[in-house]
Amino acid sequence: MIFSMTGYGKAEDQTSIDNKKVVVELRSLNSKSLDLNVRIAPQLRGKELEIRTLIGQRLERGKIDLSIYYQDAVLGDTPNSFTPINHEAFTYYYKELIGLQKELGWANNQDIVSAILRMPDVTKIQDSTDISDDDWQVVLHTMDEAIEQFKSFRSQEGNALYNMFCEKLDAIATLLVNVENYEQGRVEKIRARLEANLEQLNTTTQQAIDRNRLEQEMIYYLEKLDITEEKVRLTNHLKYFRETMENEGTGVGKKLGFIAQEMGREINTLGSKSNQSEMQIIVVQMKDILEQIKEQVLNVL
Repeated sequence: MIFSMTGYGKAEDQTSIDNKKVVVELRSLNSKSLDLNVRIAPQLRGKELEIRTLIGQRLERGKIDLSIYYQDAVLGDTPNSFTPINHEAFTYYYKELIGLQKELGWANNQDIVSAILRMPDVTKIQDSTDISDDDWQVVLHTMDEAIEQFKSFRSQEGNALYNMFCEKLDAIATLLVNVENYEQGRVEKIRARLEANLEQLNTTTQQAIDRNRLEQEMIYYLEKLDITEEKVRLTNHLKYFRETMENEGTGVGKKLGFIAQEMGREINTLGSKSNQSEMQIIVVQMKDILEQIKEQVLNVL
């Protein structure tokens, strides 16, 4: 069974920090590799490397956003992991700038606040004590619950992708069967067209033609238009795509992408050999379905 790179998980648990509960949220979208964005409470800054290592080992791949913050256990207030404003520094700079304004006769003070916020130490993470071992274990347990919810979400999305892929593979297989309806008639039409063109030659030219050599060349030309090998290879690719989804589990997104590329090569060859409008229409339909597969393969873990 395949897994999607799209996922979401959230978990929370009580800590011993001022009646606060720790909240862990995970979100992800597709990415070629692990792209981890971490936003954590100040108390956990010293654990960031350990947190990144844990997420990387458990979640493998995707553009992942991780948030770990504390909330009031009773009120469920806004997460308090934002960078606080240093009131003392802000007041000091404000008084200094107001004094300069009066001294220099500035008429406009609308930019004072934005200027103060860019001053040193105005927005600074307050020093906090290291998290206790017990609270760190609570964080790890909460992270584990969030990860399990996250992986369950990925599994559900992966199941939806699996059903979609099976539907698309069946559609291509059906179109491939329809190709056979035109295959034999196509060869006969090409042979008839070539012979009709020969009939238009004058008598002298026709008598000078080596009929045996002409027949050999015609057979060679028609053999080059044979699509049996392309049909066999495309059928095998469809089968291999399905087997890969069913048997290999996680980490197969890139492999499915390679198989889809091979399917595209065979479909393109069918189109170049078709020489018949009905077959070319079928090939276009195959390409349309394959593009839908390729778009969704990018989201497979």
